[in-house]
Amino acid sequence: MIETIVFDVGETLTKDDRYWASWADWLGVPGHTVSCLVGAVAAQGREQDDALRLLSPDMDVAAAYHARESAGRGEYLDERDLYPDVRPALGGLREAGHRVIVAGNASARAAELLRDLDLPADLVVTSGDWGVAKPDPSFFERVLEVSQAGPAETLYVGDHPAEDIFPARQAGLRTAHLRRGPWGHLWAEDPDVVAAVDWRIDSLTQLAAAVAE
Repeated sequence: MIETIVFDVGETLTKDDRYWASWADWLGVPGHTVSCLVGAVAAQGREQDDALRLLSPDMDVAAAYHARESAGRGEYLDERDLYPDVRPALGGLREAGHRVIVAGNASARAAELLRDLDLPADLVVTSGDWGVAKPDPSFFERVLEVSQAGPAETLYVGDHPAEDIFPARQAGLRTAHLRRGPWGHLWAEDPDVVAAVDWRIDSLTQLAAAVAE
């Protein structure tokens, strides 16, 4: 029985389009260029930040991130960045008695912004808060610490096979692959992904019925 459901952040709960558009504005390039490069590195199984390094090979992404913050053009999140199924899905799962946690790769600032949205979740935390990021096994050790349930009773939901599905599975968690965003769509029918997941979903609202089976 699933007791705790843990959600990734980017392209699981939040849309990344404004995030990448803000980088395009900062770098002075068309938004479509950045979007295409993000898709290219996704197809190659590379890190998202590699899209920025393709535009500026010598870029220190962390330093550029802080420069944007200092210039008043830093990270932001509001209700527009949430997928429309997020609130009904998370709220419904809590009402059904599940512990709901948000835990994904994002900055500490993103965690603050997410908490300000008052999501129907018992805990909102990011890799920036913990100082360790997926797919590091230590991240999923932290997930299990806050889960308050065993690995077999904890479900991790995400779109990215290499960062979400495979490491969560290796840690003994149950997994649900969300067909959303570039990674979710690109790898949806990959045999290794299909074999590694307990559930394959197109919307977060499908989870309630899935875990009740």
